[in-house]
Amino acid sequence: MYRICCLHLLVVVTSLGAQSPTPPSQLRDYVAKVDDACNWKIESVINESGNTIARIHLTSQKWQGELWEHDVQIILPKDVKPTATVLLYNTGGKASPTMSAIGLALAQKTQSPVVFLFGIPKQPLYGKREDALIAESFIKFLETKDATWPLLFPMVKSVVRCMDAVQAYAKQEWKTEVTGFIITGASKRGWTSWLTAATGDKRVKAIAPMVFDSLNMREQMPHQLKSFGRYSLMIKDYQDRNLLPLPDTSEARLLWAMVDPWVYREMLTMPKLIINGTNDPYWTQDALNLYWNDLKGPKNLIYVPNAGHDLRAMEDPSAARPVKEIFPMRMVDTLAAFSRAIIAKESIPTIEVTFPESAAPAGTIEAKFSTVPKTCRVWHATSQSRDFRKSKWTAGGDQTAADKLLRIEQRCTQPFDAFFIEAEFESDGKKYHLSTPIRIVEQK
Repeated sequence: MYRICCLHLLVVVTSLGAQSPTPPSQLRDYVAKVDDACNWKIESVINESGNTIARIHLTSQKWQGELWEHDVQIILPKDVKPTATVLLYNTGGKASPTMSAIGLALAQKTQSPVVFLFGIPKQPLYGKREDALIAESFIKFLETKDATWPLLFPMVKSVVRCMDAVQAYAKQEWKTEVTGFIITGASKRGWTSWLTAATGDKRVKAIAPMVFDSLNMREQMPHQLKSFGRYSLMIKDYQDRNLLPLPDTSEARLLWAMVDPWVYREMLTMPKLIINGTNDPYWTQDALNLYWNDLKGPKNLIYVPNAGHDLRAMEDPSAARPVKEIFPMRMVDTLAAFSRAIIAKESIPTIEVTFPESAAPAGTIEAKFSTVPKTCRVWHATSQSRDFRKSKWTAGGDQTAADKLLRIEQRCTQPFDAFFIEAEFESDGKKYHLSTPIRIVEQK
């Protein structure tokens, strides 16, 4: 059991208000601890039309007396050779034909193996699932001061143990050394992706967290109240356990430091692709602005217009007709382009963004591109309040960036207007999109 050192707690609590807080060590300690329960074995290898899907059974650990067991799929498409870096997608549930199809599409687009890790987290436990289970684990920590309790810790350890298993499998079956991983996942699995990188594991070459737009948590919660007038109903499990507003105790401050990726930001210098939906009911539409400028190293962003927490958009503006897909191609194509660049040890374009001050009723976004995009467009939504969760986003006409610079001034036509710039690029003949942060302007 890891117990809280009083001196370490004092350092962490004091540093939470500092510009560069000292990250607590409990996460790294938990992940590094040897667990004799950890093992893996090949369940099956299926070859269909030249595409190989290996299914592995992984036991990642024993946590609070419970074995964590996972399905792992390693997908290698026809005519694709194993690469030193692979995409690792952590998710819930179990392997299924649908997820195999998604993995195969991603692997074909990245021209590299793709790994799916299922069962993150193990659930149900204590009769609870998902956020209710995480909230329960937080309460257990506050009651016991046992730093192994926060559920994000075993979730991260599962990803790390999966990396171990994939490396061993590749060496055994492909005679190939896999040395790097691009970690992705959605919602609390996106949260897990951030924290896996925060362990300092050098195998994490890049991360692509999806729809976890809540870094800098101590600022996010008051911002929700300002924007929505109440906390989002999507995080009701935490409010019901009196975890919102964030308790002002030394143990609670340590807890949030342990699980908030923002606290580890000085370590998160690897390339990052943040994937969000513009209408995600969990978070405020400009939540990213509370941490974007604090992120270190290469960073990219894509908003999927008119998409919620599942990143599904009823209308895909790039399609000729309304569509509803498992994942919108706008996101898939950008994740694939990002992954191809990381695997090839290349870079993808970056956008340096500023919000110059300007008089109402206008707002300005200035975007400086490292590479001139093929085209740009402005996405715009209006609202009677700062709550844009049900607003319809519409795209303006295509624009051209001059000398890698595009400056947009959007007039505020309603009590509140929101807008962002989307840039379209091309890699290996394949289109993908990157976005600026969202700016919200209030009519004065």
